[in-house]
Amino acid sequence: MLNRRGTLKLGAVAGVALALPAERLVSAVTGSAPKVAAFQQQLPIPPVLSPVYSDRSTDYYEMTIKQATAEILPGVQTNVLTFNGSFPGPTIKATKGRAIKVTVTNGGDSPAAVHLHGGNVPHDSDGHPLDVIQPGKSRTYDYPNAQRAGTLWYHDHAHHLESEHIYRGLAGMYLIEDRTEAPTLPRGQFDIPLMFRDVALDDQGQLLWGNFDADRRNILLVNGVPQPQLKVRRRLYRLRLANVSNDRLMKVKLSNGAEFLQIGTDGGLMARPVRRTEIGLFPAERVDVVVDFSNVAGGSQVKLINSLGENPGCTEVMAFQVTEGARRGQPDDDDASVPQKLSVLPPIGAPVMTTRKVVLSFDFQNAVFMINGKTYDPQRVDFTVKRGSTEIWEVTNADPDPIPHSMHVHLVQFRVLDRDGKPVEPWEAYPKDTVSIPSGQTVRILIKWDSQFTGIYPFHCHFVGHSSMAMMAQVNIVP
Repeated sequence: MLNRRGTLKLGAVAGVALALPAERLVSAVTGSAPKVAAFQQQLPIPPVLSPVYSDRSTDYYEMTIKQATAEILPGVQTNVLTFNGSFPGPTIKATKGRAIKVTVTNGGDSPAAVHLHGGNVPHDSDGHPLDVIQPGKSRTYDYPNAQRAGTLWYHDHAHHLESEHIYRGLAGMYLIEDRTEAPTLPRGQFDIPLMFRDVALDDQGQLLWGNFDADRRNILLVNGVPQPQLKVRRRLYRLRLANVSNDRLMKVKLSNGAEFLQIGTDGGLMARPVRRTEIGLFPAERVDVVVDFSNVAGGSQVKLINSLGENPGCTEVMAFQVTEGARRGQPDDDDASVPQKLSVLPPIGAPVMTTRKVVLSFDFQNAVFMINGKTYDPQRVDFTVKRGSTEIWEVTNADPDPIPHSMHVHLVQFRVLDRDGKPVEPWEAYPKDTVSIPSGQTVRILIKWDSQFTGIYPFHCHFVGHSSMAMMAQVNIVP
């Protein structure tokens, strides 16, 4: 018997069949890309974008959306969609309290909108799904960075196009830094972004695309390449883990059984570090960890394992090749450390004014996703909230088939209170902008609308294939 996932998958493959010649159909359906030797490629670090100029208060950047090629497989040029020709996009490093303006030119052939995921930004710089940049046009996004330091990311958000655009490469990291917050954490070359995403490639090494073909995406990339290795010294490293996949769930651990020391989540540092042996990542979630390689022998290899991987390439994600370091046979000592008190989290503040119910479901008859029984309508305001108010949202995944969802709320970071009435662990509580919601579960989140900005902002499932098919709604924040 076909379940919903199987039915939608067949529809996606049918679309592929219409687009490809017969001799490539088998590889398109299976994603039979050439095999790559594990842990031979060096982990690429996305380039850091430089401002074109700066004044006393603001740094000004320019980016162009354009077609390019990337060497995902050694010696093979794969067609991708990029910011500035980089796959993934360049990293933007911001400073808390110092504004950034990014002028984006659309050199592609379809509309695009850039959303700073996790950003506290004006509504006209939020990358609303219908507030798009037409091909050949430019627009400037205003990012005040008046928020806590954290690991954010930016991606396309043009409605009905975002799923394919993100898959083809329109995503990059955006790091807000604050030198006064936990200044002893590893920095510079020891602060490594790791962007995870999966793809399907045909036998020519080209991307295969279908909105509901997650089962075919059998190659897991880290910073744009499969199963890379990173040479590390015997010391502390900060790893910024970001799942930027369309649909893939991950659960990562270290092959030597060592612990991660989790220091941050979506929107910044937690109050205190938490020791964990395995970390789950739904699409769009970020987790900052510190890993201590000082007790690992030089010449050893430690693998990053995804226990939810369906094949070796998606299970053995990458390898850390431990070198002897600066002092042969000795730990590579430096002044990096993880303080027991990382940050002071803001108080909840005013009492809860409203409790809202948000139900995520699927309309089988019309093959669309819904929030509270409605498909996305950009002309409709679903909730009106008063700036400064505090609300609780009870978010339920009512899909009877075991399909997970998530909830991403634009503009603010929220607190996750409980799952089916059971309080969540400290590492998931705050600050969060995306929360996982497995089938049949209800998650309560507390939102304080404490941004200085007002206007209309989306909230949606961040399985971007779902939001592309109407699982999105809008909140209007009023003074």
